[in-house]
Amino acid sequence: MSNTSARIAIAYHSGFGHTAKQAEAVAAGAASVPGSVTDLVPLDELTDDIWDRLAVADAIIFGAPTYFGSPSAGFKAFAEASVKIWAPELGWRDKIAAGFTNSKAMSGDKLNSLVDLAVFAAQHGMIWVGLDLYPGWAESTASIEDLNRLGSWLGAMAQSDADLSAEKAPPETDLRTAAALGARVATVTHRHLRGAALAA
Repeated sequence: MSNTSARIAIAYHSGFGHTAKQAEAVAAGAASVPGSVTDLVPLDELTDDIWDRLAVADAIIFGAPTYFGSPSAGFKAFAEASVKIWAPELGWRDKIAAGFTNSKAMSGDKLNSLVDLAVFAAQHGMIWVGLDLYPGWAESTASIEDLNRLGSWLGAMAQSDADLSAEKAPPETDLRTAAALGARVATVTHRHLRGAALAA
């Protein structure tokens, strides 16, 4: 890994705590890569501190629950407010980006939320990193405990039963998948920083 720390911010909105639990798993996965420093950034209140923390990050992993087939209103408010970063010369240009989402249904149209997050990152000039895991739970001998059991590549998906609290959902398999995304983003960020240093 690089001798320089890679700073990974996880910027997320969580309506009922389930997506926050997923965010914590993403952060743990990123922190498992040597030389990585993580910062959990909840988006409940859009303070100056939030923008300052994201400004110094080398990578930002965006997260939001999927409500009615798209990211939550809380995340959308953050996305729209980020115009102040976008307008003066794309302030997040060339940062690494990735995303994750959670819903109560197996599908819940979560892919649409990840597409929204990826387009958002692209409009900021960021470099998107997807999930590099084969689909789990996709054969007769497979298990619900498989990584990437929901079969997503654009980002990490999780599913939380509507009658379970954040203490019990999402299931561990989805949290392990979220951690795998965090670790991949951290690894790619280190490579990106090394390349940038060599090119300087």
